[in-house]
Amino acid sequence: MPEDKRFSEKREDSGFTPSSPVKRTMAWIGLVYALILLALTTYFYYTGTGLGNLAPLLAVPGMIGLGVVALVAWRTTGKPGKWPAIALAVICWLLALATLPIGIAGLMSNFGG
Repeated sequence: MPEDKRFSEKREDSGFTPSSPVKRTMAWIGLVYALILLALTTYFYYTGTGLGNLAPLLAVPGMIGLGVVALVAWRTTGKPGKWPAIALAVICWLLALATLPIGIAGLMSNFGG
């Protein structure tokens, strides 16, 4: 086969399009929640009782993830703007930091005597 003809042949499109960074970040957040659900289900099957008062603790990964998604979206698409993305991330992370002790206290209330 001559050199020119070999390079001029068109490649077939494989149909694979990689996911955007925002979608991959959302997938990681979903993985965290799936692992939390696995732990809660395993605890229920092991002890026969469910855990209560977990709403603040379950909100923490979502708030951290929302801050990360805002920054990833800004870095990849430019929207929202730089300062609104940074402000949203900081607000989400501060809310997560403020909610974490409340969530840990709620989790520990399940193990009291």
